[in-house]
Amino acid sequence: MRKIFWLALMFMIFTRNIAFADVKSSYDIIIAGGGMGGTAAAIQATRMGMQVLIVEPTYMLGGQATAAGVATMDDMSGIESGIYREFIGNVKKYYDDLRKSIETCYWKLNTRAFEPSVGNKILSEMTASSDVIYHAEIVSVKNDSQDRYVVIKTPDYTRNVRFKILIDASEYGDVIPLVGARYRAGRDISPEIGDVYIQDLTWTTIIRKYPNGVPEHLRPKEPLPDYERARKNYQDYVAKNGTAFTGKYPIKMPVDVATHNAYRALPDSFTPGSYTGARRDWKKITKTGVNWGNDYPGMYMVNNYYGLTVKILEDRKSRAEIEREALLKTLHFIYYIQNELAEDWSVDEEEYGELPEAAKEMNLSEEWQNIARHFPPIPYARESRRILGKYTLNSKTIHENSLSWRNNHKNLELEDSIAIAGYNLDLHGADNNEDLESELGEKQSSIHADIPQGAFQVPMRVLIPESVDNFLAAEKNLSVSRLASSALRLQPICMMTGQAVGTLASLAIRENLQPRDIHALQVQNVLLDSGVVISLAMYDDVPRENKFFKSVQIATLYRLLDPKRIPNLPQKNINSSKLVIKKGSEFHLGYFGVNDKITRKDFANMLGRAEEITGAKLHIPVENISDLTRLTRGEALDLIVKAMTEQNNSDTTE
Repeated sequence: MRKIFWLALMFMIFTRNIAFADVKSSYDIIIAGGGMGGTAAAIQATRMGMQVLIVEPTYMLGGQATAAGVATMDDMSGIESGIYREFIGNVKKYYDDLRKSIETCYWKLNTRAFEPSVGNKILSEMTASSDVIYHAEIVSVKNDSQDRYVVIKTPDYTRNVRFKILIDASEYGDVIPLVGARYRAGRDISPEIGDVYIQDLTWTTIIRKYPNGVPEHLRPKEPLPDYERARKNYQDYVAKNGTAFTGKYPIKMPVDVATHNAYRALPDSFTPGSYTGARRDWKKITKTGVNWGNDYPGMYMVNNYYGLTVKILEDRKSRAEIEREALLKTLHFIYYIQNELAEDWSVDEEEYGELPEAAKEMNLSEEWQNIARHFPPIPYARESRRILGKYTLNSKTIHENSLSWRNNHKNLELEDSIAIAGYNLDLHGADNNEDLESELGEKQSSIHADIPQGAFQVPMRVLIPESVDNFLAAEKNLSVSRLASSALRLQPICMMTGQAVGTLASLAIRENLQPRDIHALQVQNVLLDSGVVISLAMYDDVPRENKFFKSVQIATLYRLLDPKRIPNLPQKNINSSKLVIKKGSEFHLGYFGVNDKITRKDFANMLGRAEEITGAKLHIPVENISDLTRLTRGEALDLIVKAMTEQNNSDTTE
């Protein structure tokens, strides 16, 4: 009865979309892809009064986090803000009501995980003000001075729908070539895309422990073709007598089953009790994601090369073949865990339920279709086409920016910051010199030399193509190098950059301007009002709830007013829990001095800098210079920031 209710609930969620006949003839914003970036863009834009249509190829929202099954959140920054923070808050409330923890993965606490169906449910609720059409794809775009529309195709219908701003938030960046924008694919720039390589993809799946034994219909009797190669592959990753992870790196491979299952462990809505990622709870885990050892090609050699060809981006036929091979590799794991490891685990019947398109072309037997039906509808694609912007972010800039306020480095923050990320430079394959963009200064040694030493900022510039109008990128398709992309491809930062894109698109429509003509300060003003953190500096007298937090963030980015004591934060390799501490160093948060009195000199310098940024003389409502003596630094800063914002808004409406 429980399962019937849950499947009925999932059906209602999955069919929350509008009927194709009810799609309006035009929208302010059309978003290709309802993944983490696309949903965040839609949520933000509708909150700013825009009419939004999401065109989603699968039957669920959330992209890599749900439809691709990577439901363990990857964020090493520890900074949750904006719509991502709201989303995680909703996830936590859902599991709190069930008295279950979401700190279940990565062998530790302070992590975030959820079941894909739960993530989809919450995102569906959060995007309720947008129109969503599932099983649909944008196949053509007209974008010129005469007309602007997309051609949307479903299995049964095709229709033209007009837009003001089009956003590509697809998993492969498939709309970029449709609008005629130049882009990077692997190391190359269109239209000269050669036989180059990109990161592996993974067809993940969600498995669960069946305490009374795996049901017969979820226990295939015979392996699939090419199983022997897969068996040898998986033996290198997880084995019955493998090593238990003790918290010390490097990990000794292969690991044991408990270690494997604890790595991407998920909360389980349908099993009594709770567990966390702490070692003491590993034996209690009943649900996990399979996303380790099943990268494709991974250790498989294809055409005498260990790597994934860029054809997966450029050629739909090649994409279909590669996706089938990736799905097959993970199907093999189900047989491996049941037969080689003798474990009572199989696919989770509470997740998914629709045979993936790739599986329909594989001539699977009925028993294997029963398994594949509970696989995610799409693979986890780590790398996409990336727009070519007038500015391209590389790994060196990320590294330098991450040093802001660390080990006596001062302000290295980016003025046009719109989000904060926190992840390593993490390429899954195609990581040799010849695979990287030498013209951007990228090389194999950069992977280690440019490791972020903490959280880092994402500049607004990477969202905007070099010349195409009415178009923005909002997923793994930003104007970045391959190495930079490897640190920006994760669920949390995709959601935060998506929120920035929704803001930028809405402001451009509201002001009747192109996105590139909107000043970053306008976007930052809206984001800060929406609870987004965009500065790396931390001050003990300005926590998030402080009334001057917004103005201090702006002051730090634009160097309006120096803090009384600069922060000196610990430096660390963001992929390690060990701090890199110089002998004799003393680490502390900064002190901005928002409650101290402003000096006339500081006020004059701050006003001069603000007028330099806005390019106009600002009107400050202070009757005479003597009135400054009654203002605190925070109050004076508020006046300046308000004047800057008002000036920027008036500039765009003139």
